[in-house]
Amino acid sequence: MRYETIHKLQIPKIGFGTWSFGGTTVEDRSSDAESLSALRSALDLGYIHFDTAESYSAGHSEELLGQAVRQSGVPREKLFITTKVSPEHLQFDDVLRSCEGSLRRLGMDYVDLYLIHWPRVGMKLPETFRALNQLVREGKVRHIGVSNFNLKQLKQSVALCDTPLLTNQVSYSIPDRTIVKNGVLEYCQQNNVLVTAYSPVKRRNVKSNAALSAIAAARGASPQQIALAWLITQPRVIAIPMSHNPQHQAENLAAGDMLLTEVEMEQLDQSISRV
Repeated sequence: MRYETIHKLQIPKIGFGTWSFGGTTVEDRSSDAESLSALRSALDLGYIHFDTAESYSAGHSEELLGQAVRQSGVPREKLFITTKVSPEHLQFDDVLRSCEGSLRRLGMDYVDLYLIHWPRVGMKLPETFRALNQLVREGKVRHIGVSNFNLKQLKQSVALCDTPLLTNQVSYSIPDRTIVKNGVLEYCQQNNVLVTAYSPVKRRNVKSNAALSAIAAARGASPQQIALAWLITQPRVIAIPMSHNPQHQAENLAAGDMLLTEVEMEQLDQSISRV
């Protein structure tokens, strides 16, 4: 596994997303056994970075992740756990309460990375970051980041964060290059901010992309692996694919060792017009 080294941290190029584990926007315990099995499989395979949120299945995703970590026997300090505060909880006291709730559901004393999940119209970022900075001082949060922020919001966040802002988690994939067009990717790469790509593999687009298929065939890899490799070959970009399938989990993790050539990257960059 290749790593991204930033602010004295080493973060795996491939992490593990937990959206839909334990439900979606509401809790659904009917699939708990399947979700726990998938999380244990990911831990057994060697995933280190796990991403969740208080809004995922109304907090149940955090509970399942915490349970799986405890059952795995993997030492807490070997893992990198990310969770997120919801946009309706961005006032000072609400941020503190949300973090306490996440820690309780995870069964952990701290999270490695705490993100503002989505920006909100009328949000008061100075108040939000006053709470986030306090959580860092108290040791309940190791690092702060944001998610789905545009360039203006990202710059404001960097200025308000007492410690280096670690990441902006955004949708980024071969067919979705919004952050290239709006300047977010360039700003992050120039200012030492990670881009964490969620929804990194659009499977219907992968199947129809001839360049992906050709590179995959030449390398003896799957098109999905090449789509991930395209992301993580870029500096300051990591990805958090999600899968319940152990085979897909293993393939995604193996993509973390891939480094595409300049020619392959150019072929994939040009393929977007044909996707």
